[in-house]
Amino acid sequence: MVDFDLINKSIFVAGHNGMVGSAICRALNKLPISLLVADKEELDLIDEFSVKSWMNKNKPEVIVLAAARVGGIYANNSYPVDFLLNNLKIQNNVIEAAYENKVEKLLFLGSSCIYPKWAGQPIKEEYLLTGELEQTNQWYAIAKIAGLKLCQAYRKQYGCDFISAMPTNLYGPNDNFHPLFSHVPAALIRRFHEAKLSGYDNVGVWGTGNPRREFLHVNDLASACIHLLKHYSELEPINIGTGEDISISSFAELVSKVIGFNGSIVYDTKMPDGMKEKRLDVRKINKIGWKAAITLSDGLTSTYNWALANDIF
Repeated sequence: MVDFDLINKSIFVAGHNGMVGSAICRALNKLPISLLVADKEELDLIDEFSVKSWMNKNKPEVIVLAAARVGGIYANNSYPVDFLLNNLKIQNNVIEAAYENKVEKLLFLGSSCIYPKWAGQPIKEEYLLTGELEQTNQWYAIAKIAGLKLCQAYRKQYGCDFISAMPTNLYGPNDNFHPLFSHVPAALIRRFHEAKLSGYDNVGVWGTGNPRREFLHVNDLASACIHLLKHYSELEPINIGTGEDISISSFAELVSKVIGFNGSIVYDTKMPDGMKEKRLDVRKINKIGWKAAITLSDGLTSTYNWALANDIF
C-alpha cells in the first residue's frame, strides 16, 4: 500500500468554505501540516491568471480540489451552462497550475453522478463511460468526468501523482439548505423543520419515494480523503461511500423522526425521481483500510443540531 507522508506538508484545500472543503479543513487541522486556504477576494478559481498567480506565490505541496458549483435537480436543470462551464474552468485552472508548480500530490473530488444512469448495482469504478448519463445532472457529471480524465492525462503523460475520488451523496455541516437549490438531505431537513414550526399536517416530497440512495456524512468523506492522500496512488478513480442505500420514502421518515415532525408525508409524483437506484461499490477503498463510521441517524441528528445552532433556517 502507498505510504505518502503528509506531515509538515503545505496543503491547499480549494473550496474551503463549502460543505466538503470545510470538513476536510477540520480534519487536516488535527494534523501537523500547514493548511492553505484563500477566499474569493484573494483567489478566483474561475480566473486562470488569478489561480496561476496565487499558486506561484504560495507553492502548495499537496492540493485537495473540493471546489465546485453544486446543486440539486432543480439547479442542474435550470443552470446547465453554469454547472458545466464553471466547473470545467475551476478544474482546468487548478490542475494545470498544480502541474506547473510541481505539486507532489493532488486529490480531485468528483461525484457518483459520473456513472451511467442504468449502471449495475452496486456501482463499480469500471462502469464509468459504459452508458448514458442521468439527464437531470448530466452537465455537472460531464464536467466531473473531464476533471478525472485530466488527472489521468497528467499522470499518463507527465507522471503526476494526481488521483480522483468519487463520493456518494453527501450531507452534514455547511450544507446548502436553500429551498430550491439544495440536495435531498438538506432540503428535507429544512422542509420538515419548517412544517414542524408552522404546525402543518403534512410535508411534500418530490417523486414517488421509491428511488434508493446512499448518503455519506461529510466528516466521513474528510477522513476518507486523508486516507487516500496517504495510501492511494492509481490511475483509476476510487469510490467513497457507505455501501448501503435507503429508499427516499424511508429516508424521509427518518428525517421526520429526527426533526420531531408528527404529520404525514405526501409524495408529488409529478416531480422527477432521478435515477431509480444509486449505491456505490466501496470494496476498493475498504480494501485499503477505510470504512464509513457515522450512522445515518446519528449523522442527520448532528446535522440538524448544527443547523439550529447556526441559525440556518
